[in-house]
Amino acid sequence: MKLKQSLLFPFFLLCLSGCLYAQSWSGIIDPARAIDWTSAGVVGGIPTRTTICATETSSSTYSQINTDIQNCPLGQVVYLNPGTYNLTSGLVMKGGVTLRGAGADQTLLVFTGYNACYGLDSVICTHGSNNISVSSSQVAPGGTNSATWSGGYSQGATQITLTGVGNSDISVGDFIYLDQANDSADNGNFFVCDNTTAPGSVQGGGGSTGRVVSGVDRSQTQIVQVTNVSGSTYTISPGLYAPNWRSSQSPGAWWAGGVIQDVGIENLSVDNTNSGELAGITFNNAANCWVQGVRSIHANRNHVWFVTSAHITVQNNYFYGTINNSSESYGVESFISSDNLIVNNIFHQVTAPILMNPGEGLVLAYNFAVNDTYDKSPTYLAPSFFDHNAGVLYNLFEGNNGPGFEADIIHGTSGFNTLFRNRLTGWETGTTQGTVSVYLYSYNRYENVIGNVLGEPGYTVNYQTSHGVGTRGSIYDLGAGNTQGSVVVPSDPLVASTLMRWGNYDTVNAAVQWNSSEVPSGVSPYSNAVPGSHTLPASFYLSAKPSWWPATKASPPIGPDVAGGNMSGVGGHAYTIPAQDCYSNIMGGPADGTGNVLSFNAATCYSKPASATNLTVVPH
Repeated sequence: MKLKQSLLFPFFLLCLSGCLYAQSWSGIIDPARAIDWTSAGVVGGIPTRTTICATETSSSTYSQINTDIQNCPLGQVVYLNPGTYNLTSGLVMKGGVTLRGAGADQTLLVFTGYNACYGLDSVICTHGSNNISVSSSQVAPGGTNSATWSGGYSQGATQITLTGVGNSDISVGDFIYLDQANDSADNGNFFVCDNTTAPGSVQGGGGSTGRVVSGVDRSQTQIVQVTNVSGSTYTISPGLYAPNWRSSQSPGAWWAGGVIQDVGIENLSVDNTNSGELAGITFNNAANCWVQGVRSIHANRNHVWFVTSAHITVQNNYFYGTINNSSESYGVESFISSDNLIVNNIFHQVTAPILMNPGEGLVLAYNFAVNDTYDKSPTYLAPSFFDHNAGVLYNLFEGNNGPGFEADIIHGTSGFNTLFRNRLTGWETGTTQGTVSVYLYSYNRYENVIGNVLGEPGYTVNYQTSHGVGTRGSIYDLGAGNTQGSVVVPSDPLVASTLMRWGNYDTVNAAVQWNSSEVPSGVSPYSNAVPGSHTLPASFYLSAKPSWWPATKASPPIGPDVAGGNMSGVGGHAYTIPAQDCYSNIMGGPADGTGNVLSFNAATCYSKPASATNLTVVPH
């Protein structure tokens, strides 16, 4: 397996190798509460591939296209000419190959069937060569694909000790999964729990957790790559994100092997409406793959699914609608993933645009969501960005524009996630329930909310509440419990007291809040000192405009230091973001998100076509 020894610094150099915590957020967020997000997405950036190995026409069958994909040499492209392709089964990708259309408004894939994709039932399947699931005996303790993690637990550590594994079983370049047993009860600070008896959730893991060992879920999972092996010492990249790895929770490692890499899906339209699929585009046991310039219509469970995958980039896409517009109707869903990048996408009539099950180190940036349709309760505000499971840790939500953010307690606890420079209204047309900008249920502790613009002018009337479901018109709802059947999760005052808030503009106060009382400087552990200034960086993972950013568009577009913004009622502190401009000005989308699917081509919306990015690779 090829080891990639570079990191993607797309636009600027934040920090040289070995400088894990000297980031742009330094001096604002305590190092224990944030990580290095600069390497999220495809390592080295999405490559520009120009050699075409096969060309398809609209008369090509799914079997012909799949044959050409499997026969295509590495680093080359299967090109789909303009036309409507009626495909009775799904497509299966090969590592190192790009499937590219002529544009999402020209190459239209209409599926009336799907590929089994090792049980994930997808229209486009990207799956590693080893079909090893988290429930397999091979990854159980003592199995052929597992090891005991016996040393090296400190936050930021890049060397760990693994026992019970031979050097031949894990090689340099391999991806491995690090996990530990969930906590059994509230420890009074940060804990990872999904059981219903502590209780740490109202529904339990719900099948969206990691390994289960001796009846205990292991939701906290970080995917790392092995860069050196010396006896039982394994050097990994990146270092450990969380501060709570410890021997009492029986840490372990497991691996699938056969990771598929370097798969690209570009510039085409996918119609899932009559496919019968469970998922649209799936990445399972995958790394360094991408989806860009794609329009996806009416997916079932999700449009894009990350399953045990790392360093996937999803950028410059348009996702429209879901089949059920109810529970389990998602845009991009994460299930055991690390360091993925979801950036500059449009979510239109998707119930839950971005949903996080176990995942660490993801960057979700500059996405636009409109009309998060929820037919089960049309007056309920479905937030655009969800933390939905135990083990959702150290993810960055930056520059997004949508109805709201919610960390629930349905399947467990989360924490240490950061919201930075987002525009979250807490409202959409016709909604009267759950209308909250930032909704953090019980046990979602040690979150960071920095430099956001929050609330809907003329509608949002409360600054902070803790009422739970049914709250109307609030900037924050913090620490609300939840009850389902006999399971009662109590309210949690530590959600508010451990929350770091700094420099957020809200429409209730009509002012930016620089309140030292909202900085958790007195909590223990993981306190955060009051920042010494009101200066915020433009980004927590970039320092300049990305290549697809329009030259005349303000950057940063949202925040307390932004003036003259074109979004009304928020003191000039917010401009529309590029994905919103694409939707409104070029695609002609209505402001309330009503109507049918729209025509979309990424090349007409952004500064450069999705397949022609210029990136800078810095040795690591």
